[in-house]
Amino acid sequence: MRHATSTKRTIAVLFGGRSGEHEVSLMSARSVLSVLDRARFDIIEVGITHQGAWLTGEHALAAFEKGNLSTLRSVTLHPDPARPGLYVIRNVGEHETLEKLADVDVYFPILHGSYGEDGALQGLLEMADVAYVGAGVVGSSVGMDKGVFKEVMRAQGIPVVDSIVVLRSEIESDMQSVIRRAEAVSDYPLFVKPANLGSSVGVTKCRTRSDLAEGLMEAAQYDRRVLIEHGVPEAREIEISVLGNDDPQASVAGEIISGADFYSYDAKYLLGTSMPVIPAMLTESQAAQVREYAIRAFKAIDACGMARVDFFISQTGQVFLNELNTIPGFTKISMYPKLWQASGLSYSDLVNRLIELALERKIERDRTVRIYRRPA
Repeated sequence: MRHATSTKRTIAVLFGGRSGEHEVSLMSARSVLSVLDRARFDIIEVGITHQGAWLTGEHALAAFEKGNLSTLRSVTLHPDPARPGLYVIRNVGEHETLEKLADVDVYFPILHGSYGEDGALQGLLEMADVAYVGAGVVGSSVGMDKGVFKEVMRAQGIPVVDSIVVLRSEIESDMQSVIRRAEAVSDYPLFVKPANLGSSVGVTKCRTRSDLAEGLMEAAQYDRRVLIEHGVPEAREIEISVLGNDDPQASVAGEIISGADFYSYDAKYLLGTSMPVIPAMLTESQAAQVREYAIRAFKAIDACGMARVDFFISQTGQVFLNELNTIPGFTKISMYPKLWQASGLSYSDLVNRLIELALERKIERDRTVRIYRRPA
């Protein structure tokens, strides 16, 4: 437990999670933990299993990576603000007790996908009234759901590709009707994606009806809502990193030259054949436009802290905003930190800045009056 006289802040890094992106989260956490300054911070590693159990202990990340969790202890965050910090769950006879492990200054979620990036965890952190890195409930949930996000962008006048959202129950009960609706969106190729997932998990590029049926079944494994969208032929994939709270800043633009048919999970994390080009070779007007759209999108969903905003540029030069990730990948090959490095902000300084932004946002939240007092 942190002593009252200590000047070091305690950071709880959360990773893993109940998501198809669990393994990506471990890779991101490894990189973040490698640059956190142990002279400035006391670090608590908290891994969340596929089943949702919170575990901590010395070298918790290594234990998750090896799949050997036997040395770790169960830990929890109490939603009652009067009981701050992390608590170890101990079994005493037939009963469980909570024992204070440590006070925590900032929680740093590095949880991609469901139950980490979709507002669920952020709701718990808000209930507990703690400082945490990244977007709040609204920004996280809207940014996570690709269908809802695209509707918000359309309302903002930001161009996105044509798309529809279908339900898992519709796919299972009437596949042919779903296929007809999908084919009305555009000609092939079509992309099929789980609405609430990232890292290209469950994403299929479909060129035929057979591909489409298989892609729908694949995506429906990962979410009850499935996005079907027009595939822009030979589109360039452009990415922008955004950093800040009320006054966000955008990085230089980068481009992904995929080593596969599209920027799939394997192309991102396993094959090592995709190549980032930083800065992207864009015209001055294109570079200004994607940066403007990125900041507008960030503000429109009330994001804060960080986000990576992804775009397509068609062969004719038309720009489409694809998606916004409120907890982007933080691995050594991930674009979010690479784009900031190219913009003059080192990886370690970026992590430190995110912690500062979390504390600043907590101060701003604390200004909100929670008890209504009627005027005299």
